[in-house]
Amino acid sequence: MSVSTYVKDIMSTSVVSLFAEQTLPLAEDIMKYKHVRHLPVIDDDRRLLGLVSHRDLMRAHISSLSGLSSELMRARLQDVTVREIMTKDVWAVTPETLAVVAGRTLLDHRFGCLPVVDAEHRLIGIVTERDFLRVALAILE
Repeated sequence: MSVSTYVKDIMSTSVVSLFAEQTLPLAEDIMKYKHVRHLPVIDDDRRLLGLVSHRDLMRAHISSLSGLSSELMRARLQDVTVREIMTKDVWAVTPETLAVVAGRTLLDHRFGCLPVVDAEHRLIGIVTERDFLRVALAILE
């Protein structure tokens, strides 16, 4: 990766996202079947509202429903919306952010991803630890 490598060069543009009104079981299903750990939460104009991580889902399970069977837990979580557990103050980057800056941000703050937004704060992609690992492997090969 050179100094002139930008987030747009390594980000994923095929991003699965959620609306704030959707439920936790849906978020869990998407993460499971799409093999992702982060789901940006957007409004009708694709503006970034927050982020739900796999860790957020685990925290919701542990804090409110410990001791229940998986069926009962899923039924109880059906009433919980993404808005209730999402992280609202999400750091984001633009496509023109230097990749090294985004990578340093991920590492320094122990983030798993950074949503990529345009000037109007609309979601256009995501850059993850996996994207950086892919770049590192390409360099090492």
